[in-house]
Formats: sequence, structure tokens, C-alpha cells
Amino acid sequence: METMITLLAAALLIALGTRLIHRLNAQHDARIAAHRFSDPYPSLSRPPGHGKTPGHPSASPHRRPTRTWP
Repeated sequence: METMITLLAAALLIALGTRLIHRLNAQHDARIAAHRFSDPYPSLSRPPGHGKTPGHPSASPHRRPTRTWP
């Protein structure tokens, strides 16, 4: 009989812990959804036409790094 009560108590604690974690995650998701994030950094968003220039060495496809110093 004691074994059955122990198993029921353990199952109840697991169920309560699962419910608590679920509620905390829901609160966290609501907090994230309500937060207004800032605009991206200006250096990450470039206007069109500012890609690699043709004269830049990294723009040539046949050139690759040699991985040597210097």
C-alpha cells in the first residue's frame, strides 16, 4: 500500500512540475511577443548598389586565400 501511495505522490509531483514549467514558458513567450525589438544595425543593412566593387581583390573568382603568413 505504501508503494502505491509513493508512486501516486511521485506522479502528482511530476504532473505539477510539468504544469508549472508550461505556465512559465507561456509567460515568457508572452513577454517576448510584447517586446518591441530595435531596428537592425546600420552596418548590416546596406542600400542597394553597395555590393563588392569590380576592382576589389576579393571580387575576382579565381583568387583564393593561401592561408599563409603574411
